[in-house]
Amino acid sequence: MIKLTQLSRVFCTQDVETTALNNINLSVAQGEFLAIMGPSGCGKSTLLSILGMLDSPSSGQYEFTDSGKSQDISQFSETRLAQLRKTAIGFVFQSFNLIDELTVYENVALPLMYLKVSKAQRKQKVEAILKRVEIDHRSEHFPQQLSGGQQQRVAVARALIADPKFILADEPTGNLDSKNGEEVMNMLKELNAQGTTVIMVTHSEKDAQYASRTVRLLDGHIMLDKARQVAQETTL
Repeated sequence: MIKLTQLSRVFCTQDVETTALNNINLSVAQGEFLAIMGPSGCGKSTLLSILGMLDSPSSGQYEFTDSGKSQDISQFSETRLAQLRKTAIGFVFQSFNLIDELTVYENVALPLMYLKVSKAQRKQKVEAILKRVEIDHRSEHFPQQLSGGQQQRVAVARALIADPKFILADEPTGNLDSKNGEEVMNMLKELNAQGTTVIMVTHSEKDAQYASRTVRLLDGHIMLDKARQVAQETTL
């Protein structure tokens, strides 16, 4: 679904040139749950921005496959990236990024309004997705009336509402206590088991254990790319 080849990102000022990503080679298959880790300044945020089509690489390729068609989007204009981003990616942020003046239902319905989905279809899809993430009983509440864990459930519902190709989660438990954080991670794990591709950037070793694969960055390079070993049951 995603393939990065010899991808680099260099930031230039008048006096300084900084290489944030250096010759990154990374593939993500449909249905994977990938955790991206590394210390501050390692290139995680830059990789997140490029994967999320919010930024373009300085060199290299970003191949994105949609409906069986692969295209190199590395040199797409911002307009083309924005169009693709709206339908391809669901974003989940550390700070939830919900609109306080809108109800849970209205927050989740917002992406569909931008996509000009009819009111009847919006209602059907929003009700279904709120039920899927078990927050339908709070549909008429406002974000500030919810716990942190409930707000993140709403954020996940909003990320899923337009049937994206993958979810990009940026420190999804960073503002949550351990109990709510565990609930959100279990939800992401369940969604992944149902077929949703999840790419998560995290500092948390505990959260990374929910992923099926971990990539570790250091100084703009991939230092480790390892699938998690799953214990096999032995039948005697």
